[in-house]
Amino acid sequence: MFGISPLGWVHTLGSLPAIPVAFYMFACHGRIVPKSAPGAVYFVCMLIGAATAFLVAHQPVSYIIGALTILLVLAGYGIERILGPTRIARYVETVCLSLSAFLLMVPTVTEILRRVPDGHPLVTDLKSPLLLGAQGGLLAILVIGLTAQIVYLARQGKTAANRP
Repeated sequence: MFGISPLGWVHTLGSLPAIPVAFYMFACHGRIVPKSAPGAVYFVCMLIGAATAFLVAHQPVSYIIGALTILLVLAGYGIERILGPTRIARYVETVCLSLSAFLLMVPTVTEILRRVPDGHPLVTDLKSPLLLGAQGGLLAILVIGLTAQIVYLARQGKTAANRP
């Protein structure tokens, strides 16, 4: 079905839960929260998806996306251990994990458009205007979302600094 190999299904089903979990955390917290139950699910699913991407990838850029995703997830979840619970750690954590969600969604949207409907996909060319528009939309969401997150974190820091 959809031309996906058994290993491809492991990759897809292993990483799929990260999408609704990320949306949930963005909606409820404005960011991905590592120290939470959904954060733990996101971490495991992202590592499964990124690690198995090396086994199912067909495009050279997929290897770069997989490696970068692993680095961003590990940095996002590990920065507080290095810097402690500082403001800079919160910024790095937020940016890294938001970028990891972006790197999850770009191939997800690309693969959906290239495989659905089964047998007659919406996109057959990587330069398709529909695909490029969808990827551009994801980039716009990333830029707007990261800007909002950084402004929110900055305001949170100023509020905390003004408390007695």
